[in-house]
Amino acid sequence: MNASINTDARGHGGPEDPRPEAAGRRVVITGLGVVTSIGIGVEAFTAGLRAGRSGVKPITAFDTTGFAHANGCEVTDFEPERWLDRQHPEELGRASQFAVAAARMAVADAGLHEEDVRARRSLVSVGTTDGESRDLDQLVAAGLENGPEEYEPAVARRIPAGRLSAGIVRELELEDVEAVTIPTACAAGNYAVGYGYDALRSGDVDIALCGGADAACRKTFTGFYRLGTIAPEVCRPFDKDREGILTGEGAGILLMESLDSALARGARIYAEVLGYGLACDALHPVAPDRDSIARTIRIAHRNAGITPDQVDFVSAHGTGTKANDITEAGAIRQVFGEDAMPRTVSIKSMIGHSMGAASAVSAAACALAITEGFIPPTVNHRETDPECGVDCVPNQAVETELSVVQNNALAFGGNNAVLILGAYRSAA
Repeated sequence: MNASINTDARGHGGPEDPRPEAAGRRVVITGLGVVTSIGIGVEAFTAGLRAGRSGVKPITAFDTTGFAHANGCEVTDFEPERWLDRQHPEELGRASQFAVAAARMAVADAGLHEEDVRARRSLVSVGTTDGESRDLDQLVAAGLENGPEEYEPAVARRIPAGRLSAGIVRELELEDVEAVTIPTACAAGNYAVGYGYDALRSGDVDIALCGGADAACRKTFTGFYRLGTIAPEVCRPFDKDREGILTGEGAGILLMESLDSALARGARIYAEVLGYGLACDALHPVAPDRDSIARTIRIAHRNAGITPDQVDFVSAHGTGTKANDITEAGAIRQVFGEDAMPRTVSIKSMIGHSMGAASAVSAAACALAITEGFIPPTVNHRETDPECGVDCVPNQAVETELSVVQNNALAFGGNNAVLILGAYRSAA
């Protein structure tokens, strides 16, 4: 149930791509499911994005005694019982619960019944950074205190990362299905969407449920804290006074299908997936590389059949760390040019860094931005860092019609993934 993609470049072309190998079905997004600290479900999430809502609050997921600061972006008011009909909540870890909930939301949002999905060839691909590390934290704590004989078998069974995708398959009772969990860290959501795009475009499947999920855990928070990259209060991407990330949690699942399928059933289309690009430079364990990011963006543009001047805004990886923001802004400048940089925003300023869910939730935000006609803001902003030099749409959303949107995702080890979405217009 697990698959790891480590490749130099993947992705096929959009409708304007002249390459012969780009021939294939057009792929569209018709359903969205989101679980975030600023809203659960499409309506609440859209309202949160428009308002620039902040999900920041003191962390409650684990004991933060001993940390000088411990803010995060946790999901509140999540009731797994609402979304689990065929599995007991105790069978699934929190990240898997998020993934199942988001998948069921996406199916309903697409105007489909679950039996409709069962009747088609389907794919489930879920990206993650931590899998069920929250449960692993629990086992480690129990083992340290009382020895391994105190391990709870039920908790141990929840830990394998493959259960994120398997949980969706079991909950929807899918049979003719491929299920993969993609562990490419903070770029995993875009990887999972790209995986589904390829399968749909080639005609291997009819329905793809793709995205990412992660839950807040002590292991990840502590790792970033020890790196000195946890912000004391809030996350300020591209701000000259930014101090780092805030860890978050949640899930984003996109239901994708062919354009022909969507049109035949009269489905609402959020956006068209035009293409994507991947690159793994493996130059440094944690530091991003500007040239590699720029190369990934160019691959995505080529595969989507677009030119830089067509991109209306970039949803950046935008973690709020000194190194990431300068490097990412430099890569964007390298591709678009000093005088033609598109607006570049970071929704992590609102929802924190949800790890493997981050780019999937951001992809959902991009699709909603296209449909609703707005660019979400980068909140907590005071003064732009001149070394970044981007228009980050500070603090207030901008209402505008959008045609093409770029979604960046950067991960440790140089795993970069860039997704391109476009507005579907029937006359095109």
